[in-house]
Amino acid sequence: MSQAPASIHDPATADGWHGVIPSAQFPAEKGRYHLYIGLFCPFAHRANFVRHLKGLADFIDISIVKPYPKGDANGWPGWRFPSSDDEYPGSTVDHLFGEDYLHKVYFRADPEYKGRYSVPLLWDTKTGTAVCNESAELLRWLPTAFNELLPPELASIDLYPSHLRTKIDTISTWMQSDVNTGVYKAGFAPSQEVYDKNVVPVFGALNKLENIAAQHGGPFVLGKEMTELDVRLYATLIRFDTVYVQHFKCNLGTIRHDYPVLNNWLKGVYWDVEAAQASTDFKHIKENYTKSHLDINPKAITPMGPFPDVEEGVQRDWTRLNPGGVKHPAVLAYQDTLPDV
Repeated sequence: MSQAPASIHDPATADGWHGVIPSAQFPAEKGRYHLYIGLFCPFAHRANFVRHLKGLADFIDISIVKPYPKGDANGWPGWRFPSSDDEYPGSTVDHLFGEDYLHKVYFRADPEYKGRYSVPLLWDTKTGTAVCNESAELLRWLPTAFNELLPPELASIDLYPSHLRTKIDTISTWMQSDVNTGVYKAGFAPSQEVYDKNVVPVFGALNKLENIAAQHGGPFVLGKEMTELDVRLYATLIRFDTVYVQHFKCNLGTIRHDYPVLNNWLKGVYWDVEAAQASTDFKHIKENYTKSHLDINPKAITPMGPFPDVEEGVQRDWTRLNPGGVKHPAVLAYQDTLPDV
């Protein structure tokens, strides 16, 4: 990957940080960078997945916020660190600064910052500032950022291979809009009319992905090679039956019942790719949504199911899988609008 300009951040706006490793400002160095995440967040999940997949746990230290409380309607005061690593299993104190809230880390980079105090946030300990807090950008360059320092078997993992980039770019555009953020558009809909409009693209896109994955024959979305599409999709589908079906009312179908190909793909990634299990925590996922969205779930009750979290029994012969999907007329009509690859 060619080097991009160094960190871009305008303190006069609510925009975040868009730095790149490696660059003149942020060279690839072991132990220099620190990653702030929440295990509940699908967008932070992408960065943590790559961190495990590429063997970067020893390169990038990590601090993990608690999954709740979230803050008020405006996100204030935002995500909080536990007072000790034992307070909430899987979360950690702020290992860099000992702060109690993530927003205080943001203010260390820019005291006038007006944007969201979101995860992931990648921090440079040498210059004392943020590198990047945009998950899609991290997903694009983090897989190759430290290749010069990695053994060949890890450096060779390429989630954006040149011969698949056209397909990746085409699919990721509508996957991001209709699936990755689509579940939120449905879940946070302020009215019945908005919900009815927003839930349809979620399942139209899932129908399309079911067919795309089937056509490419597995074990990944585009066939034999794992790409960033798999990371994007995993971070959403591992939460789908667990949270989005009931909490966000995305119940036109479930992955394990209506999408045999995507369900098999999900099982394969979870059970076969070590980075998937290493980066997934169902307690954090479930309790974040159910205990921090009080307008949706005012009693903060967390459902016990589904059980198991992920089914076992991966079908290795994908020719034996019959593609499924949701047959609602509006869903099928939306599916037909999505481009072929």
